Amino acid sequence: MSTDDVSKRKVLVIVTNYGVEQDELLVPQRHLEGWGAEVTLAAVSKDEIRTLVGDEKPGRTARPTLTLSEADPEGYDLLLIPGGTLNADALRQQSDTVRIVRSFTSSGRPVAAICHGPWALVEADVVADKKLTSYPSLKTDIRNAGGEWTDAAVVTDDENGWRLITSRTPGDLDDFLRAVDTALTVDTP
Repeated sequence: MSTDDVSKRKVLVIVTNYGVEQDELLVPQRHLEGWGAEVTLAAVSKDEIRTLVGDEKPGRTARPTLTLSEADPEGYDLLLIPGGTLNADALRQQSDTVRIVRSFTSSGRPVAAICHGPWALVEADVVADKKLTSYPSLKTDIRNAGGEWTDAAVVTDDENGWRLITSRTPGDLDDFLRAVDTALTVDTP
């Protein structure tokens, strides 16, 4: 496959069924699908996903493709973890989230997380020696887990044999998506 053939790339997005930040889920999903990537949305259950705007206002809904427990991470090129405080806090408590994150990181495949999404990485114990960003309230959690937190629109880190792409908020989506695009257009394992 040519390195710029995104139509053959598969992206796994993991969320809970309530509280994911609308634009951190739907904007990347539409962007990647528009570019020809196959995007699979895995949630805790097959019930409708109810997004929020700014952690409080009801947003649009989405339909999951499968559940977290059904997700086999081996078939995907990139893992995307949207934020939203309620979503991220509940997502990190799912054992399947930890399983999926560790599958990507141990095999050297890229992970992209935005806003509160890096909480899943902290829970999976994979941020040690990584440089990353997030919503500012995660700074202490990331540092306590051995990561180096920085305040930037997007941070890409290739330490420890896998690429990590992180951003702070929906306001950083343009930079975040450019970094995700770059990760998908290079050879992936």
